[in-house]
Amino acid sequence: MKLKDIYEGKKKGADGKACWKGYRYAGTEDGKDKCVAVSETLGLAIWEHSEPVIFQEAEYQGRKVKLNKPMRGDTKKFKVYVNTGKKNKDGTIQVKKVNFGHGGTSAKKAGQKTMRIRKDNPGARASFRARHKCDQKKDKTTAGYWSCKKW
Repeated sequence: MKLKDIYEGKKKGADGKACWKGYRYAGTEDGKDKCVAVSETLGLAIWEHSEPVIFQEAEYQGRKVKLNKPMRGDTKKFKVYVNTGKKNKDGTIQVKKVNFGHGGTSAKKAGQKTMRIRKDNPGARASFRARHKCDQKKDKTTAGYWSCKKW
């Protein structure tokens, strides 16, 4: 092993290429060696994209927001900013804020319990999706669409 590899925390695998512990060699990309994470329990490799995911930004009430990226909410449990498909008078994208989920801070202030999302329970997940008719939700400007997407 080279001193440089020890310094960078790399070890040589069976193929003779250097990667970190928990990663495997996946060829070269743009002249550089590419290492990908390996899940030992399932034997899966997590591939990294060479290009970062870029969220479209727009302006909502005078500030820049990322579109179609759910985040923790203020009046409900989650919120997301979406493109309405319309334009403002100045030609910019018209943005709508969609609040979804049960309660959030407003429920806590009222003394109500907030509901947990039990995605890891297959029965609860199937019941939620059937009850809310998630296969019919297509409009991104509705809370139902984003609730189903979270589930």
